[in-house]
Amino acid sequence: MFITPENQVELLKQILLKYGVNEKDAKLTAEIFTEADLKGFTSHGIGRFHQTVIGLEAGVIVPNAEIKIEKESPATALINGNMGLGYVIGAFAMDLAIQKAKNIGIGMVSTYNANHFGITGHYSERAMKEGLIGLAITNTEPAMAPYGGTDKILGTNPVAIAIEGNETKFSLDMATASIARGKIFEADRLGKQLPENSALDKDGNPTNNPKEALNGCILPFGGIKGYGIATAIELLSALGGAAVGTNVKGTADPKAICTKGDLFLAINPEFFAGSETFKNRTDDLINELKGSKLLNGFDEILVAGEPEKRTWELKKDGYELDEKLYNKLSQICEKNNLDILKYVK
Repeated sequence: MFITPENQVELLKQILLKYGVNEKDAKLTAEIFTEADLKGFTSHGIGRFHQTVIGLEAGVIVPNAEIKIEKESPATALINGNMGLGYVIGAFAMDLAIQKAKNIGIGMVSTYNANHFGITGHYSERAMKEGLIGLAITNTEPAMAPYGGTDKILGTNPVAIAIEGNETKFSLDMATASIARGKIFEADRLGKQLPENSALDKDGNPTNNPKEALNGCILPFGGIKGYGIATAIELLSALGGAAVGTNVKGTADPKAICTKGDLFLAINPEFFAGSETFKNRTDDLINELKGSKLLNGFDEILVAGEPEKRTWELKKDGYELDEKLYNKLSQICEKNNLDILKYVK
């Protein structure tokens, strides 16, 4: 079955409206899900949407929750999301950080009581689109073992950093685990194997079977280095008082109350060497990287954000939904008296 990005936004929005989400929040949430698919982060796109539906049905996601600023200074804020949609809370938090950065050069906002917010790069790029540097991090439900261990303690703990020059762009969005948990769910749904050396089974043996990995644990990317970065993100995500380690719930289990934390940072280059100088430096470095002599077997040098841009171009006119996903969406639509064939061909 085939769906266009425009129809996907409308379909997801209509489903969210059925669950009492207001029009503005439903549209924003649907757009972020669709952005994930367009960028190639299919583990966080429409394939994950049913978890939001489950959360709404279970009452652990509160439609139209009041987002409360509990503490605030000119440069910082602490937000209580009151268990609302993570997409809406994340956008609110980064927009507040952007406002502060425009006023005084830097804005940092920490959140808690906020549900899963999708692709981390959406929020860093919100700042980049305003001429700022954007950074977003979050911790997630335990999935990853410490370096040398076999117990699930850390989340996959993504980090996103977005920087724009005059002619170039750098937009990093990556998990600190060797594979995102959403990719394991997706592999399980599609009957695919995982990459080698990415996960362990429940007995601590290497596995590329997604079911065994879900019962076991994911390995950190880059061994001890990824472990160190994931731990740092875990701690920084708790700046607002959110849970850490095995106390983090609700990002994989859609029926659990979400206890993770997020941190959003916006930096205004104008308050340092100046925006134009920084943009020129960004262009200089990226052009130098892309002009590097190529290793045998490589056709070109890419920087973070370019693969996603190319995937977007390939998928902008639409993409296929696998049978299992289509059936899942059909069930949701049938339950809510929506005709899925109005959106999917």
